[in-house]
Amino acid sequence: MADEATTTEPAALYERRGNVALITLNRPKALNAVNAALSTAVGTLLEQAEADDDVRVVVITGAGRAFCAGADLKALAAGENTAADGHPEWGFAGYVQHWISKPTIAAVNGFALGGGTELVLASDLAVVDEEAKLGLPEVKRGLFAAAGGVIRLQQQIPRKIALELALTGEPITAAEGKELGLVNRIAPAGTALEVALELAEKIAANAPLSVRESKAMIHRTAHADDWGSAAWDANIASMKVVFTSEDAKEGPTAFAEKREPVWKGR
Repeated sequence: MADEATTTEPAALYERRGNVALITLNRPKALNAVNAALSTAVGTLLEQAEADDDVRVVVITGAGRAFCAGADLKALAAGENTAADGHPEWGFAGYVQHWISKPTIAAVNGFALGGGTELVLASDLAVVDEEAKLGLPEVKRGLFAAAGGVIRLQQQIPRKIALELALTGEPITAAEGKELGLVNRIAPAGTALEVALELAEKIAANAPLSVRESKAMIHRTAHADDWGSAAWDANIASMKVVFTSEDAKEGPTAFAEKREPVWKGR
């Protein structure tokens, strides 16, 4: 169900800042709750970032005082589908099942319980405002965290803690999230985007192929047997991509010549 903001403005905004793409959820009056328009916009913008060779990192954040309040309950109550138009495979918000090869960073600027936390879980890295809270309160509403929350939470924090959070529905602070390893950086109030962009720039300064293959390998082998052949076969495949690239020659050459490398991403 469209709110007043989405009738005149896109449900998500896109901006290039150097080699970083910034996607902003843009339903501030609805606390960036997810409806079909937002899912479609975010999914489409992720595809745009993936296709742009000059984009090396994607940052996702929210307009206004919230990061994301989860699904638009008004839209659900009205029987509306909140999936991206034509792309249900992208998952909640056009994001949680939408793989892209480039690192993603959630800049959690405010309210992020429920679906907002699931966006955090689906991101490679997370920068969270010191005043924001994370959690999966769905069980308090007769639901469960079906947008990846109950799948990913146990993969990213200890299982017993994950069970406690999922079964009680109680939130945790940004500081508690960092202690558990769910949060990479805690940002002073009002600076989550600034801190996330600084982190993104550090990543974007590195060789694009190296970054993409490192991301892929970490996800691909997250549950692999490190003594088994499957993980090492995948490792060899990534090595061939990276070590035979022009960037693999440029890195040592630039080091020897005492200059900054000029990456080509190939």
